[in-house]
Amino acid sequence: MSSLSTPATGGPEPLLLLLDPAARQTDGESVRIAKDVLCGGADVKVAYPESPSELDRVLSHRGRRRPVVIGSDLALQRVLQALYRQRELGADPVGMVPVGRANELVTARGLGVPGEPVPAARAVLSGVPRKLDLLVDDGGGVALGGVRISGAGARRVVGRTGGWRSLWAKLAAAEQATPLTSDGGAAGGAGRGEHSSRLRVEADGKLLADVHRPVRAVQVTLPGGEAVGAGVMEIVVRAPGALVRARAASVSVAGRGFGYEADGHPVGPVRARTWTVHPGAWGLLLPAV
Repeated sequence: MSSLSTPATGGPEPLLLLLDPAARQTDGESVRIAKDVLCGGADVKVAYPESPSELDRVLSHRGRRRPVVIGSDLALQRVLQALYRQRELGADPVGMVPVGRANELVTARGLGVPGEPVPAARAVLSGVPRKLDLLVDDGGGVALGGVRISGAGARRVVGRTGGWRSLWAKLAAAEQATPLTSDGGAAGGAGRGEHSSRLRVEADGKLLADVHRPVRAVQVTLPGGEAVGAGVMEIVVRAPGALVRARAASVSVAGRGFGYEADGHPVGPVRARTWTVHPGAWGLLLPAV
């Protein structure tokens, strides 16, 4: 890991800038612009963690510095994951300057982070923290926006060209799921058009689906607007000829083996998983209204 610091200016809170190396390869100019704006307005330490242990170490030694991510949704998710693991998630608001391809920044856009480097960096310097909910699973994973389970299993994601040196890309590759088939069958053994799994789904103890009926998809999302902070998630279960909707504080899914996507990134396969809403668990620096 390498790092550098700029002198204190006496202005905004000091910052710890966590730069995804893949972001520099995707859009080095946006990274440079964001760094210039942030370094010109605050005391900034820039770090390039190259392993999970280095990310943990730099976060645990950040002192008063607010974490700021330059990178993709996955980069932000991994920083929140590390902070949650260290029980430091709510200690300081987190900033983000989104850099990456459009499909890698869907969550950031949904949370209200400006899409251009200059407005995003200014929001870090002079914005206001907004408390947001978080989905936490019983395996210690976190999701900012939602989770999806499909009957076809989690999709295999192809890594970015030249991006495998990135910590975020390494972690995503480690969690890629083997494609699952209907009812736990061997790959290639399912009949054409079969895209269902035998899953048991319970929301706050209420049964939404059972293994006797195939499930095509389970979608879990954190609602926005006035529902933020209410401690509930929205659950949609799709089955052949049926659609079930519910709101709950927790949801449990069990089956012979299923993969899922957390914020669009594959995890699993697992045999059971429970997600719980942690209301107002973390703060994100957003433009002042």
